[in-house]
Amino acid sequence: MNNKFDELTKSLAQSVTRRAALKKFSLGLGAMVLACFGLAKKAQSQSSQCQSTRDCPSPLICCKSKSGNVCILRVFCKGPPQF
Repeated sequence: MNNKFDELTKSLAQSVTRRAALKKFSLGLGAMVLACFGLAKKAQSQSSQCQSTRDCPSPLICCKSKSGNVCILRVFCKGPPQF
């Protein structure tokens, strides 16, 4: 047990080059961006048909789209909201 802990502390204590740190940071940032786009697509796919914003659950609004009016988050509404 102590041997594994010693190896872990030694690896954490080693210096990291700027290039390696920047590479890890950019990979993490890229993963976050991809996750955000994935969540946006999922939110759009779970939308339902509506006539006005009163037909939608609380955080969603009724938004005009190519396939008709749908309940969606305001930030993803590309067309005019239907009040």
